[in-house]
Amino acid sequence: MHQWYLSYNGQQMGPLDQAAAVAQATRDPSGHCWRQGFAEWIPISACTELRAESAPGNLPAPMPPPAGRGGQRADVIDYRIYGEDMQFVEIELDPGESAVAEAGSMMYKDAAVNMETVFGDGSSGSASGGFMDKLVGAGKRLITGESLFTTVFTHTGGGKARVAFAAPYPGTIVPMTLSNYGGTIIAQKDSFLCAARGVEIGLYFQKKVMTALFGGEGFIMQKLTGDGLVFVHAGGTIMERELRAGERLDVDTGCVVAMTAGVNFDIKPVGGVKSMIFGGEGVFLATLTGPGKVWLQSLPFSRLAGRMYAAAYQRGGSKGEGSVLGGLGGIISGDRGF
Repeated sequence: MHQWYLSYNGQQMGPLDQAAAVAQATRDPSGHCWRQGFAEWIPISACTELRAESAPGNLPAPMPPPAGRGGQRADVIDYRIYGEDMQFVEIELDPGESAVAEAGSMMYKDAAVNMETVFGDGSSGSASGGFMDKLVGAGKRLITGESLFTTVFTHTGGGKARVAFAAPYPGTIVPMTLSNYGGTIIAQKDSFLCAARGVEIGLYFQKKVMTALFGGEGFIMQKLTGDGLVFVHAGGTIMERELRAGERLDVDTGCVVAMTAGVNFDIKPVGGVKSMIFGGEGVFLATLTGPGKVWLQSLPFSRLAGRMYAAAYQRGGSKGEGSVLGGLGGIISGDRGF
């Protein structure tokens, strides 16, 4: 069970167990709350886990997610994030609960956790739909550069069971409870790591032609909808920014990880011709306009891959990293054989 911390005008309370936290939140919902796994303090009024109906004894018996989108309800899962630079998330499942993840992201699992590869995104809607619904869902994933298949991990035994998923490159795993953000998060196409069963992974196209043509990583994005936990991976260090209505932030297109549905995504030229050619920031910048919340990353994978490729030895010689000796210097230093 989680331990909660509540804050009112700078005065912190905690740690509190779930029942005490729900009772305090019911008495005074004006503050902020945090528990292990939260990426930030959030308003108590926006936290579904601290509503009165979440108190022990008031919870109904668990039911399987209903078919269709209208009554979609994600599994309630517990988790813990380990590591600093190369993180992984361990998800704790009760009997019958499931987690959905990208193919190839699993790190380990308990024997009681059954692993099943499914066609599409593994959501309750796609599971209950016909073949064409599953085909459309899989096609959306293919467009975003993901596999046609996802893997569903279900606890089929008794007690607690755990399954862990690892980040694909150095960065930060960000947990998001979709119900705290209006039920929808728009994420970069390769940032989704895993989620509770019931979260739907859809497609988000930029509506403006110029944005679609020159938006870079922002051209095709993933639309994560539902009311459960989803885990997004950001390269390097994550920065969160709450934008007021009309407030604009100019960002490198590759540094946008995710945003709430109310944020407007557009592009603009970086400046004059000299800035476009010699500025090193590309020709266009992404503009994010509030209201809403945005998550930014300091190390887009495209930037990391570009630097690795530039530093690698190429056929016919290398750049020598500025050394006067060039390739010969690499042989002398031991970085390269004859």
